Amino acid sequence: VQLQASGGGLVQAGGSLRLSCAASGRTFSRYYMGWFRQAPGKEREFVAAIKWSGGSTYYADSVKGRFTISRDNAKNTVYLQMNSLKPEDTAVYYCAVRSYSGSYDNNHEYDYWGKGTLVTVSS
Repeated sequence: VQLQASGGGLVQAGGSLRLSCAASGRTFSRYYMGWFRQAPGKEREFVAAIKWSGGSTYYADSVKGRFTISRDNAKNTVYLQMNSLKPEDTAVYYCAVRSYSGSYDNNHEYDYWGKGTLVTVSS
């Protein structure tokens, strides 16, 4: 299973970016697909998740109202639309898959991870 994240870059505060994560490889079960981020010197933290079947979405309080997670089943891709970006959103963003039900925000319970994509928000 490969997860390829893309779309990171440098943006000014108040700007927008859209991250994409394409899943490929052998058939695998996916219950949640999520986005996490890790800023320098900090722990990896939950950003958003989507339940693959049904499309329910979940967000960290810090991004609620600014970020939107969505999916394209046909393309096996999940997106993270990030608006009103703040300098504190600067981090490496990772997409991940949790194969079975459980908590959506615990990074230790996700089974597959992509390489991160760097998002830098300048003030």
